[in-house]
Amino acid sequence: MTTNEQPIVNRVAQSNALRLVDLEEYYPTMPLAGFDLQPYLFAGMILKEKDFREALKTIDWTQYDGKAVFIHCSADTIIPVWAYMLVSGYLKDHAVYAMLGNEQALVERLMVDNVKSIDIEQLRGKKVLVKGCSDKPVPHGLYVELARMLLPVVNSLMYGEACSNVPIVKSGKMS
Repeated sequence: MTTNEQPIVNRVAQSNALRLVDLEEYYPTMPLAGFDLQPYLFAGMILKEKDFREALKTIDWTQYDGKAVFIHCSADTIIPVWAYMLVSGYLKDHAVYAMLGNEQALVERLMVDNVKSIDIEQLRGKKVLVKGCSDKPVPHGLYVELARMLLPVVNSLMYGEACSNVPIVKSGKMS
């Protein structure tokens, strides 16, 4: 570089007026686990209450200590609601969090809970850029939740990167 050349500086990205929200930072840090009811069904398809209750008593529930657990049934069968509630009862003293669904739904729920911890007052009246690229998959529903939270308070909301973004709201008005 000669003495007349200056390095290219992305002033938008360095601007203190622009706040960046990177949803990847809200990824759950606790380990995740699944609890499948299928192995505890008669012939892999039928829930017999007495047998199911006895089987649950034999499980080492400590394997779920400190984990977020998604409860599901991999068999295509009808499971009574109380069965999920019963499993939840066994998990209550071990799992940090438990819900009915799949791993993707669990990640989304935990991320939404994490995003709700954002102090949106610090973003009031600011220009906010929601980062578009990440190394981990960010559930689409999380972007909707973040927009729901931010739209009433931010001056501008954009999606993407500082050098190339899509405006959602500009000066408090839909773009």
